[in-house]
Amino acid sequence: MNRVRTRFAPSPTGYMHIGNLRTALYAYLFAKSQGGDFILRIEDTDRARYVADAVDFIERTLAAAKIIPDEGPHHGGAFAPYVQSERMDIYKKYAEQLVADGHAYYEESENGVAIRQKMPRVGETTFFDVLHGNITIANAELEDQILLKSDGMPTYNFANVIDDHLMEVSHIIRGTEFITSTPKHVLLYQYFGWELPTFIHLAPVMGKAEDGSISKLSKRHGATSFNDLIEMGYLAEAITNYVALLGWSPKNSCQEIFTMEELIKNFSLDGLSKSPAVFDYAKLDWMSGEYFKAMSDENFACAAEKYLADFDAPRKVFLSSLLKTRVAKLSDIPEMIAFLKNLPPFDAELFTNKRNKITPEKSAEIIAPAIKLLEAVDDWELDALNGKISAFVQESGLKVGTVMWPLRIALSMQKVTPGGVTEILYLLGKEKSLARLNLALEKLR
Repeated sequence: MNRVRTRFAPSPTGYMHIGNLRTALYAYLFAKSQGGDFILRIEDTDRARYVADAVDFIERTLAAAKIIPDEGPHHGGAFAPYVQSERMDIYKKYAEQLVADGHAYYEESENGVAIRQKMPRVGETTFFDVLHGNITIANAELEDQILLKSDGMPTYNFANVIDDHLMEVSHIIRGTEFITSTPKHVLLYQYFGWELPTFIHLAPVMGKAEDGSISKLSKRHGATSFNDLIEMGYLAEAITNYVALLGWSPKNSCQEIFTMEELIKNFSLDGLSKSPAVFDYAKLDWMSGEYFKAMSDENFACAAEKYLADFDAPRKVFLSSLLKTRVAKLSDIPEMIAFLKNLPPFDAELFTNKRNKITPEKSAEIIAPAIKLLEAVDDWELDALNGKISAFVQESGLKVGTVMWPLRIALSMQKVTPGGVTEILYLLGKEKSLARLNLALEKLR
């Protein structure tokens, strides 16, 4: 068996959308699962759509997703250069060979001379696709496509065939939108007498709108690029894991959380689906949450540093222990901890809790002695606070929930908080905690 070689060949015209990332990921996983090579090639011949920093962005995105090329613009390789605009002489040579062999012709225009591929007018062109089987298109439907434009730039449909052959690409993994172009590519392989690669055309990634309608994933469905999701606070590893499952599933396994090494070990082409996959934010949230739960408190604190900058090191790590089991993405954090920075407006109704038979009046009766108790605490650390509050509950003769409810509300003005009363006391510190309790007592009386 010849060595498996796959490629990801993006145009530097924008950011890395989820569909592009999935294509790169599947090409990488298949190559690595077979002990082969993964190539990054930049197809930059469409200069009108060229974005200056897009190549760097693509490479940074692949690195963040742990998709590491064996060959590419900044990785070297035996088939360099890996940027199409640096391969112009190669394309010119092969285009002129097709003209000489009668498979292409020169076409003059006001802008200069171009070269077009001469399509057969009768018969059919058939190729095999791993997911879709044999695909046949009548040659009469194929237009004479431009191979080399009048400015000397090759078209995608020509350059990618030349490069895939010269770079010994064995398997071409790309989206179904290229199926209708593939017969033109197959004819070029035949004209040159080259062996065809294996084609795998992936079904599209779809998005679900608020009205429930399904359409190809686009910005109207929300964040659609890897970078967008990173900016929202999803972990790169979680995004990559989730994208891997958008159209692929491991055989004989219900596993959903994979390291990159496990993805490589389990990946196979027969696990791919020819049906479109739907991008589901709820599923991504769940998966991302699983990654956060598995992190150490210290690592979570590092990941969430920009959101936790107001806390000292011990409180930062402690707060991370409370947050990492509750967040789906890091951008959830500001809303969760906003009450620690700024106390929400006072609302007496929040103190009412029928389950624990708590009223605003009863709350004041609990808060007053709690203030006196806490004023005498010198060691404002979690263990000491736990001991003091536990003793306070025992001495009151009340249920734990009855005591904790008014204290939680007074400290946070929220029914739900990350952590309970002692955790909030510790995070706020003595001065701020007592100020909030005294304010609540004043408002309730």
